[in-house]
Amino acid sequence: TCLDRVTRLRRSGVILGDQLRLDPAKLGRGLQALLLVQVRPHRRELIGPFVERVRALPESRALFHLTGPDDYLVQVAVADTADLQRLVLDEFTSRREVARVETRLIFQQWDCGPLLPPGEPVRP
Repeated sequence: TCLDRVTRLRRSGVILGDQLRLDPAKLGRGLQALLLVQVRPHRRELIGPFVERVRALPESRALFHLTGPDDYLVQVAVADTADLQRLVLDEFTSRREVARVETRLIFQQWDCGPLLPPGEPVRP
């Protein structure tokens, strides 16, 4: 059965957990943005505290460590543009290790999936 398959996937570690999905707009955080952040120097002793600080921010939704010219991509949810400006200035560009921040507003977001192993067909 489907329940047996889910149980097997949980036991094998494929299913990592369940997530509660909240509507940011209904929580007063209707503006979402992506922040591309460059950290300089990009050294381990700076990265750990930077990551923990960003993860602790109530505005942070997701954090990605990247290759390329930008070191991090941070998805944030804020009340409005003034709140976004405050977040960027007070929590990012004011930090000595942050060399640059670029901001991209999110107009709309869609869920995709499901995530399947390579080559497995999607079943309705």
